[in-house]
Amino acid sequence: MRLIVPLIAFVRGQQLERQFRRIGKSLEALPGTARARLSLLTLREIGQAARGEFPHLYGTPPQDRYLPWGRGTAIGFTRACSDNPEVALRGIALWLAVAYHETKDSPYAFVRSRHRQLLRVVRELKDLHGSAAREREDVVDSWMQSSAAA
Repeated sequence: MRLIVPLIAFVRGQQLERQFRRIGKSLEALPGTARARLSLLTLREIGQAARGEFPHLYGTPPQDRYLPWGRGTAIGFTRACSDNPEVALRGIALWLAVAYHETKDSPYAFVRSRHRQLLRVVRELKDLHGSAAREREDVVDSWMQSSAAA
């Protein structure tokens, strides 16, 4: 058993790596407005998953709860490959949220390295979300000041 569990974790880490490469290409191809929406969706999905009893099983149907890992990344990855931009955005957000929680406290170094990759992406999206919120506040403030002058 001591050899099988690390092997299963290694295979799972490789699977997440392959999916992450495809997700990364999709992220790079996103325009600025879609990236801003993705940041909001991803942060929301991570928060929703964190509220559950088992965050790494977020998005997994109840009948599949006893598998070695959940179906959330598979569902998110399938949606991320969709031709529909809205479905793809929601799929990327779901995949990022579930993969984030799945790799979060892993005892295996190769899975923790996937988590560091995910942290970079989530941090970029979080920073993007913060800068977009500041821009909206600046627009509202300038509009309010111009209205007051009129």
